[in-house]
Amino acid sequence: MASKKTYCACLDTIKPVRDALDVINGKWKLSIIISVGVGNERFTDIQESIPGITPKVLANELKQLEQHELIRRIIVDDYPVKILYRLDPYAETLTPIIYALKDWGTNHRRKIFRGDSPAS
Repeated sequence: MASKKTYCACLDTIKPVRDALDVINGKWKLSIIISVGVGNERFTDIQESIPGITPKVLANELKQLEQHELIRRIIVDDYPVKILYRLDPYAETLTPIIYALKDWGTNHRRKIFRGDSPAS
């Protein structure tokens, strides 16, 4: 019976983690969220802040992030028309996760490349 509990406990963690990764997974999504979060609102500014991303991929990723309500596309009716991208307030829930990943990545890089042990 204990193995059934362990199995269920494992699934209770795996399923929501998998759901989260399905939304933010991929080479570019977190980079886009970070770029927009630090103030890059225009398509070209976002593209220039992320080395290697193509316009086609950026457009596709922005659409997916909009569908998941993490990015808002704002059309400014001006001449010429401006299209801006901003984080949806819901995206702020990713901030602690992004900083935790940043800290872990910094510590991991230090451990692997310098032989230091990770900070606690």
